[in-house]
Amino acid sequence: MAVNVGEIGQGKVVKLTNFGAFVKLEEGTEGLVHISELSNSFVKKVEDVLKLDDEVTVKIISEENGKYAFSIKQALAKEEKSAYESDSFLGADNKGLDPSFEEKLSIFMKQSNEKLQEARTRENKRSNKKRRQ
Repeated sequence: MAVNVGEIGQGKVVKLTNFGAFVKLEEGTEGLVHISELSNSFVKKVEDVLKLDDEVTVKIISEENGKYAFSIKQALAKEEKSAYESDSFLGADNKGLDPSFEEKLSIFMKQSNEKLQEARTRENKRSNKKRRQ
């Protein structure tokens, strides 16, 4: 049975490598899930996320010369994606929203400036103590 790019299917992990995991779909098609496509969060080692014979849902993201590339993170339902929904990133009042890039950048810049100001304040206090001594 042929599979098409963009489809989502069920598969089984058949091999783990340093750079990803090979998954065999129920249709018999085998492809690679690159380490960057395993999870929305940082993955240091493939073994931290997957084990051999794990059942996974993957999205077929490309096919070139009979070689397929799969993604687990792109196959996740939108409500399961929570990279930018945490209270620490958006604040409790915005939880659950999917902000645009500009909003994310604005929030990041605000948090960054606050942290920078705190660091400068600490440094000024230290240098004032040294001057008094």
